[in-house]
Amino acid sequence: MRKYHRTNQYITHPQVRVIDEANKQIGIMSSQEAFSLAKEQGLDLVEISDKAKPPIVKIIAFNKFKYLESKKYKTGQGKSAQDTKEVRFSPFMAENDLNTKIKKATKFLKGGDRVKLVVKFTGRQITKKDFGDRVMQYALLKLEDVAEVDQPPKLLGKLLIAQVKPKK
Repeated sequence: MRKYHRTNQYITHPQVRVIDEANKQIGIMSSQEAFSLAKEQGLDLVEISDKAKPPIVKIIAFNKFKYLESKKYKTGQGKSAQDTKEVRFSPFMAENDLNTKIKKATKFLKGGDRVKLVVKFTGRQITKKDFGDRVMQYALLKLEDVAEVDQPPKLLGKLLIAQVKPKK
């Protein structure tokens, strides 16, 4: 999103391509003609692109133009690729706690995000890896209907990590 847009009499190009409020092309004319046309309609002349030949200007109320630009910018920000959310488990979790975490992971998956499942071993829990494996397998089994395994479970230091993505 550009910070500054030239408007009205500050557009000094000899020829400009003019677009109206409904995004219909009016034609190519001098910038003075375009400015007077915008003034007749009680609107502003806003430079959209100065890199095009001839530069593109739009007849629109400037505050409306700024609002539409900010709205377009904000929606564009949210359309990044899938986010990766992380859900942490403990190897010795109670079943209800485990089910709560699985519900949270399901919510993320239904929202279209990837989910990284992490079983964190603390202290001497690492000696009981089979408990962590059991928790991970249980979580993967419960998420089977909404997710497919992207990365199978693997042990990295004191973390058992698996990654799942939403089913298509």
